Amino acid sequence: MPLSYSAAAAAAPSPLAARSRGLLRRPPRSAPVVVRCKKIDQLRAVNGIPPYAPVSNRSLLSPVTLPIIRDANIKNDTRLRIFSGTANPSLSQEIASYLGLELGKINIKRFADGEIYVQLQESVRGCDVFLVQPTCPPANENLMELLIMIDACRRASAKNITAVIPYFGYARADRKSQGRESIAAKLVANMITEAGANRVLVCDLHSSQAMGYFDIPVDHVYGQPVILDYLASKTICSDDLVVVSPDVGGVARARAFAKKLSDAPLAIVDKRRHGHNVMNLIGDVRGKVAVMMDDMIDTAGTIAKGAELLHQEGAREVYACCTHAVFSPPAIERLSSGLFQEVIITNTIPLKEDKSFPQLTILSVANLLGETIWRVHDDCSVVAK
Repeated sequence: MPLSYSAAAAAAPSPLAARSRGLLRRPPRSAPVVVRCKKIDQLRAVNGIPPYAPVSNRSLLSPVTLPIIRDANIKNDTRLRIFSGTANPSLSQEIASYLGLELGKINIKRFADGEIYVQLQESVRGCDVFLVQPTCPPANENLMELLIMIDACRRASAKNITAVIPYFGYARADRKSQGRESIAAKLVANMITEAGANRVLVCDLHSSQAMGYFDIPVDHVYGQPVILDYLASKTICSDDLVVVSPDVGGVARARAFAKKLSDAPLAIVDKRRHGHNVMNLIGDVRGKVAVMMDDMIDTAGTIAKGAELLHQEGAREVYACCTHAVFSPPAIERLSSGLFQEVIITNTIPLKEDKSFPQLTILSVANLLGETIWRVHDDCSVVAK
């Protein structure tokens, strides 16, 4: 069906915003034909609105502004759908609020024998569906729920299905360190792909090579910008900062963090096993504010012992920062023992109230994930360059 666009529509920042403001409209019958197509079937209106061909004159690298995302009529115009699993509904709600959308209606329940039932309670036919479900503890329950959600969307004829996994469980099982071991991270990637996902969005994988385990596109975002913004607000003198990697395996991550944190110096906690663990510090922390950076804190054994060493070496204050707060026992006791001035985490994993303590600060990655979801949906670049 021939369509043409007014000058106002061409200047609009977004086809969604333009149509909601009445700038995209069908031309009168006397308008010149721009495109001629062989008519195969009668085009149907969606929600009473004639079909249109979306165009945008925005640069792919330009940031998406909030007025576009939060347009009052976006939920009526877009085929973007956000559904939440039961693992982290509060984060899912924050993401939907950032996008100016309501969470999709879904019924998830468990039968008496533990089996999981999922039913979408609204149509997703031809939609771009994003399923928010971290595979945090209980990892097996949440993983199986995600797989069934993906299968339900596939059978409901969703056009694209993106699994948004803020915390990717089994990410540490990414290699064989001994004979006859499984590589569970690859197995989980295969299961997600076979279930019907077209794309995966993950945050701070334990090792970046795990992206190669997927046979579908993977968007890997980092929680570091959220933590960096918070540290910048604390007005710590850059000359007093030193970034510390709690182990040798996290040096690359800590180096990247230090470079963005006013190019702060780097120190490394080197743990060696000679009958018993011996910890050595590579670098100078005397009189400094030490910021320990890692992707996750599980039992907090490594980071707590590292903090003890930093205090022994004369560090003035020690901050612990991580994206994923798994906090398996006895993590809370170790982190709240007075070793840390502050423990800074994000909400990729929901934290129960009984795991809170005075030094704990929780930052939200909802805006980061929400912006990434919008860019993926809008076929924009996710990276900054």
